[in-house]
Amino acid sequence: MVQALIDKAEVLIEALPYIRRFFDKTIVIKYGGHAMTEPELRASFAVDVVLLKYIGLRPVIVHGGGPQIADTLDRLGISSRFEDGLRVTDDATMEVVEMVLGGRVNREIVELVNRGGGRAVGLTGNDAHMLQVRRRQPGGRDIGRVGEVEHVDPQAIHAVAEAGYIPVIAPIGVDADGTTHNVNADEAAGAIARALRAEKLILLTDVEGVKDAGGELIPQLSESEVRKHVAEGTIREGMIPKVECCLDALRGGVSRAHVVDGRLVHAVLLEIFTDGGVGTLLTL
Repeated sequence: MVQALIDKAEVLIEALPYIRRFFDKTIVIKYGGHAMTEPELRASFAVDVVLLKYIGLRPVIVHGGGPQIADTLDRLGISSRFEDGLRVTDDATMEVVEMVLGGRVNREIVELVNRGGGRAVGLTGNDAHMLQVRRRQPGGRDIGRVGEVEHVDPQAIHAVAEAGYIPVIAPIGVDADGTTHNVNADEAAGAIARALRAEKLILLTDVEGVKDAGGELIPQLSESEVRKHVAEGTIREGMIPKVECCLDALRGGVSRAHVVDGRLVHAVLLEIFTDGGVGTLLTL
């Protein structure tokens, strides 16, 4: 019993320099994948975020919701297709995106954090024109209302955070004409982290992190190493936009960016407050 208590004290001691280092710093967390759907992971994520807030950090949550959107489209009989990994978003699909991301999913996460002992406020990227976008046209093709972030106005986020609440943001953007667009959640999180000059950007994923050709986790990657792995095909498919998002954030002033396994219980705390961390750290 005594040794168990001593072990707990050692954990707190290991965390102390990180608590001191990140006190009053902004941490942007992209929340998605299994961490959003499995009850144990949902509960641990909420506790992690609330703990960050209570010990003096400034967590900001940006969430996805692709599976929830797909399920709702299927129930409504609306067909869905992808081009280059992006959901083709016509007006009917966008109506569902707004309903699911800005409505149900956002409210669920706010309630999750509140039940965990925190105080959260839900926002969408079109609140106060927070996420300003232009229509994305890969290869000149029109894929509908899919937005590419041009600018972030962080005033609404600052207002919520300064009032003592945890911002929870749905990745919906608005163009110059006031038309809403679907935005990739990783891209939205990276852009928001840049605008807030965040200390950390953490992308929670459904993989261990970035892996080498042998399938082993790479704990740390520089930009030059990323380029090498992409050229060799080691980093491919869905991991490419994630690492690019991290590098863009770093170039924009974010201090550290991580790709973290969201399937781990308390993944956020393990990344921030332990010497080894989890996942992959990206650097310039």
